[in-house]
Amino acid sequence: MASAVASDPPVAPSLTRRLAARATRPVDVASLAAFRIVFGLVMFFGIVRFLLSGWIAPMYGEPRFFFHYPGFDWVEPWSLTGMYVHYVVLAALALAIAAGAWHRVVTPLFVLGFAYTQLVDVTSYLNHHYLVVLLGGLLAVLPAHRAWSVDAWRRPALRTEVVPAWTVWLLRFQVGVVYVFAGLAKAQPDWLLHAQPLNVWLSARTDTPLVGPWLDERWVAYAASWAGFLFDTTIVLWLSWRRTRRPAFVVLIGFHAATGYFFNIGMFPFIMTASALIFFAPSWPRRVLTVVGARRAAATVATVGPAPRVAGPVLGAVLALHVVVQLALPLRHHVYPGALAWNEDGMRFAWQVMVREKHGSITFIVHVADGRRLEVSPRRYLTARQEREMAGQPDLILQLARHVEAELRAAGHGDVAVHAETRVSLNGRAPAALIDPAVDLTRVCDLGPRGWVTAAPATPPIHLRARP
Repeated sequence: MASAVASDPPVAPSLTRRLAARATRPVDVASLAAFRIVFGLVMFFGIVRFLLSGWIAPMYGEPRFFFHYPGFDWVEPWSLTGMYVHYVVLAALALAIAAGAWHRVVTPLFVLGFAYTQLVDVTSYLNHHYLVVLLGGLLAVLPAHRAWSVDAWRRPALRTEVVPAWTVWLLRFQVGVVYVFAGLAKAQPDWLLHAQPLNVWLSARTDTPLVGPWLDERWVAYAASWAGFLFDTTIVLWLSWRRTRRPAFVVLIGFHAATGYFFNIGMFPFIMTASALIFFAPSWPRRVLTVVGARRAAATVATVGPAPRVAGPVLGAVLALHVVVQLALPLRHHVYPGALAWNEDGMRFAWQVMVREKHGSITFIVHVADGRRLEVSPRRYLTARQEREMAGQPDLILQLARHVEAELRAAGHGDVAVHAETRVSLNGRAPAALIDPAVDLTRVCDLGPRGWVTAAPATPPIHLRARP
């Protein structure tokens, strides 16, 4: 009698294999193509708006000194005419991105050209400009041009109906990072316990039609602060769940419309609203086209068979590094002592969105070798906008101090010591010294903790009184 042989139980695939299978499964290319189109159009209208605003001359033509990022001291603006031409070319490249024309050349050129406009002067930094560079950089390497594009029309072999799921996930990750870290940045006393700086900003908008009389009420500032915190920290979850995605997107539109109306934050609301479309099912553009009758096609496409390979090991490693960097950069301020909103250690590239209102004044005190004491005003070198931005940012104060030193040395004054007398207000607090006035800024090395910056004021921020 033959003996029964027990077979080994089937081995369940590991978590890594299951994730890899889900990441490489084919999904509709439509949302990726739609993201490219919407991104290009938003960039085009944003750049045209900038060209028509009259901001190019004040930002690039009037300053006599520009603040540089470390390692980018060599970046200088074109002539004023050159800067106008530069932005016109960027607008044309943005349209080409939307059309999907020569995508692998046009999109990197747009990213480099846009990044250049930001590298010219640190005081131009805005969170959404940084986001534009990131999203454009991702689009440059993703197969967003393989459908609904000039490239796919020119080269039929390039066309595809499906792409790996990870290409959509990557854009969702990048947009999600902005919201989550912007929400975590608000988990601090000034925002949640004192409703600052929203109390300051809303109280300045009491002339707003209909709702103006309410905006200097403290409870309104508290409600807005908590609503902003809860929105930023949870909206990605609601957008990621199919049952709540549509109402969440409606809330998102209302949220960004309100912030865009009440606060001067440029294109940020438009960029974030457009980018959030990537959270919908990959076939959503086909469904929309079917509903409006613009295209009689199925709402979804067949996803039988593997998606085309769109990343080799080198690109895969680069994208993995990008993910790690995007998670690490917003957290780097935790390795520095002191208050982030005061010493600015790790403030940029960290999605610290709308969490601080700083303004102040600064005078440089120069001690010359012959014993003279000179007072130097930043206005000698900066526009009013640059001075306003510099006053609350220690590294920019340090840059200008070194420029003052270099200028005086070149004028034959020999060794000089440059000190800073500063008075800075943070979120409505009484002005206090930001820089230790005893420190010679020409001897400071801005690596590691900024011991030359004073401790943040310990007093809580004031609350503006509500009108009777």
